[in-house]
Amino acid sequence: MNKLIVVSGGTKGIGRAVIEKFAASGFDVFTCARNENDLVQLKISLEQKNDVTLHYLVADLSQRAAVADFSKAILDLKRPVEILVNNAGYFEPGLITEEREGALEKMIDTNVYSAYHLTRALVPNMKKEKTGHIFSICSVASLFAYPNGGSYSISKFALLGFTKVLREELKRFGIRVTAVIAGAAYTASWEKSDLPRERFMKAQDVADALFGAYSLSPQAVMEELIIRPQLGDI
Repeated sequence: MNKLIVVSGGTKGIGRAVIEKFAASGFDVFTCARNENDLVQLKISLEQKNDVTLHYLVADLSQRAAVADFSKAILDLKRPVEILVNNAGYFEPGLITEEREGALEKMIDTNVYSAYHLTRALVPNMKKEKTGHIFSICSVASLFAYPNGGSYSISKFALLGFTKVLREELKRFGIRVTAVIAGAAYTASWEKSDLPRERFMKAQDVADALFGAYSLSPQAVMEELIIRPQLGDI
């Protein structure tokens, strides 16, 4: 039986690149997104190219009930989760002192609470198996504040803190934990930018780096993986 990777928010950008990378190496996939058509198209594309199965659920992980539904659907498979990638994210630019009311709550719900609750649901079985790898897709915004970053930076600082604590808690169970601290990769959110595509990393670059971290021996863990555009942050 194929190993199973769970990726939250998997139809676009880094999430999709990670799914395609691991599916090409024989992993079955469970993912979610808000748009069912995107999920259906991803399933068709992935299963045509690889001898794997993609499971999915339509879910908005900014909603606590949706995280619970996604977790239950994964657990109902009754299969070990080899890899969990907490990738679901939401970005809204602005200044803390000027951004719209509710911006912080929306980004904390999506970027932090979804990872927290999904991980808590899946970790008990990973502990029993005494194996697995959890990745959090953080950001260079987890490391420093930048202009117009607002509450997004707050949420990403929190996600990195969550990942550091998780690493300490799970090391004795043989579960590896990695914070993926990524700079700007060219995804749909950057399509309206005036910058050339060559200025950005490729989403596949992040997926390749993540696969490399997973491929280390069980005796080693890459605790933090920082990957940036060659010319620096955008």
